[in-house]
Amino acid sequence: MRKIIENSHLILVAAAIIACLIIAGCTSSTDTNNSSGEKVLRVGDLWTVSSINPGDGHDGGTFVTEKAIVTETLIGANDNFELVPNLAESWEQINDTVWEFKLKRGVKFQNGKEMKADDVVASLDDTIRLSPSTALLMSYDHAEAVDDYTVRVYTTELNPLVPGVLHYPDTAIVSQDSYDENGNFIKPIGTGPMMVESYDEQTGKLVVVRNEDWWGGDPGIDKMILKGYESPATRAMLIENGDIDFTCDPPYSEVERLNATDGIHVEVYNTPRLYKLDANLGHEAMADLNVRKAISYAIDRDGIVENVLYGVGTSAGGVFLPSMTWSNKELSPYPYDPELAKQYLAESGWTDTDNDGVLEKGGEKLKVKIFTYTERSGLPPMLEAIAANLRDVGFEVEETSMENSALSPAMGDDWDLYLSATHLAMVPDPEYVLKSWYTTNGTSNKAGYNNPTVDEMIVEGHYTSDLDERYDHFREIEAIIYDDLPTINVAYYGVAIVMDDDVEGYQFDPTAHDYRIDPFMTISS
Repeated sequence: MRKIIENSHLILVAAAIIACLIIAGCTSSTDTNNSSGEKVLRVGDLWTVSSINPGDGHDGGTFVTEKAIVTETLIGANDNFELVPNLAESWEQINDTVWEFKLKRGVKFQNGKEMKADDVVASLDDTIRLSPSTALLMSYDHAEAVDDYTVRVYTTELNPLVPGVLHYPDTAIVSQDSYDENGNFIKPIGTGPMMVESYDEQTGKLVVVRNEDWWGGDPGIDKMILKGYESPATRAMLIENGDIDFTCDPPYSEVERLNATDGIHVEVYNTPRLYKLDANLGHEAMADLNVRKAISYAIDRDGIVENVLYGVGTSAGGVFLPSMTWSNKELSPYPYDPELAKQYLAESGWTDTDNDGVLEKGGEKLKVKIFTYTERSGLPPMLEAIAANLRDVGFEVEETSMENSALSPAMGDDWDLYLSATHLAMVPDPEYVLKSWYTTNGTSNKAGYNNPTVDEMIVEGHYTSDLDERYDHFREIEAIIYDDLPTINVAYYGVAIVMDDDVEGYQFDPTAHDYRIDPFMTISS
């Protein structure tokens, strides 16, 4: 962890002020800590809360499991992304298609009922019904309760990913009392340190209160009020004005100034997320490896981290963070070398025939369209810096930043590079990312990458259960992708946590996907 201590004097943009004024229900006097001594934490999240059903495949799992800490998963993960017990105290593979999980005894749902194997089976079945992608990821066939504290999960094929998928927030366990008699979801009744008091679907405001009977100990907060504010500048202003107590990722240019503001402090951590450029390999220029290499060598990663992200992040080499136990640590960031970038472009026949600074070939300009979204504060300024780097080596660049909800329709197939900040460890195993991003039919293969060798190696890796062999195998795949550059890795994500000084005892979880609320943190009343 690195705490920001230097000061600067940048001012929040006027648009943020207007934005906050029009946000319905930003805060109210009843939301603040009061004379009764109740410890209330007001959280400003990055995203509008659109679901509180952990199993529906629509980000409800991440929100209620990591941020509202209402629900919990069978499997946890340590700082190196190695799997550890959570609601399941142990697990083993019985044969190729059967996994057995021993449940922790004495765990109670927030309605007072003890969690038993039948509850876990029913909860997993609900998730599989609601989220076909999770079913596919787990090769799920069915589950059964062997006894009150033993669950067996049956798969359609050998799948070493099963325990890792059960760390995925969407597989968090809920009581069947979360549903009404007609099977309609009401609210998550989980096993976590906080439980749902109310949820306003119109405003996305979620209120959770302390679970007095949590198996993990005594939570340090009595109540949390969580609401999403998708503008980074708005989040910064709200905490500066005292309207929220905890948030993350203000404009990075504001981090030092916020940290120097009385009553506020900022802490910066690494989190499993990658800033990357997907290259549209369906476009002729992007399909040329020399062009992709030129782009990678043209990007000043260290300069972007220092001057655009203000140190909130680190330059990226391979796909995975070096702290991940399975990462290929021999893959260093591509160095900033504009002259080498120009050489690669020249090898592919791109020259500046009219001395206007833009390269041409066959009468066509070397033009790229780059898109990104605005909700994550680092992306728009990174886009500007990358565009400037590419112009320096002869590209004509058209850059577009817009809200995520409008981005896909605006892009269509008329894009060359897509800049995103994408999670790496929803499932703590290298196959999860490499299969979805880089196989020909991968669910997140935005680049359209097609490498039969990689496809075959990922299938082979899928059936490798020994962890040492498995990780070595996927490190080889990561190296091939590093050379092929279907995606161009720019920086590993850093998250800036902004807290009121009254917030005490916060411990960051490096496996979280933005942040995880620490159940033992507290706030002065």
